Amino acid sequence: MDYEKIERCVREILIEIGEDPEREGLAGTPGRVARSLDYLTSGYRADIDQLVNRAVFTQEIDNMVIVRDIDFYSLCEHHMLPIVGRCHVGYIPKDGKIIGVSKLVRMVEMYARRLQIQERLTEQIAHTLMEALKPEGVGVIVEGHHLCMTMRGVEKLNSIMTTSAVLGSFHDSMPTRNEFLTLIGRRAI
Repeated sequence: MDYEKIERCVREILIEIGEDPEREGLAGTPGRVARSLDYLTSGYRADIDQLVNRAVFTQEIDNMVIVRDIDFYSLCEHHMLPIVGRCHVGYIPKDGKIIGVSKLVRMVEMYARRLQIQERLTEQIAHTLMEALKPEGVGVIVEGHHLCMTMRGVEKLNSIMTTSAVLGSFHDSMPTRNEFLTLIGRRAI
């Protein structure tokens, strides 16, 4: 990432909105924004193979594995404003293949740290887990507060967007899907 170029662009933005980029409170802002964007978009520079590296294990487990309430922060690709939410990830191992629990969290973070839409974020997590483990099924539910909807536009503070991706047995079996929903504390159908 070219920090100097981003700093120049931020400086120009400050001027265009009527600010003085030299005033005390803003003097370091272009550099802070550049470093912030580097961190907030670090998912583009992450490699899923390195992330999963040596974290797939064989254990005779054939029951549902769930990590719920994974906090995430992302930026919407339409306005570059924050999306703040929670992600719930579940899968049923096949052939005993399981993944280290921290890798599920890192997978969510990797995709969240990109310019995103919530629908794509949900799908990316589900399909990546399906590819990495080849489990019987995967379920991912993402709940997000979109600041582009609360700070501007319709200005609805308490709106929560919910998206889901269900693959394999989570898609094909209503009892499996309902078990997942129940275990993450959501109402089953």
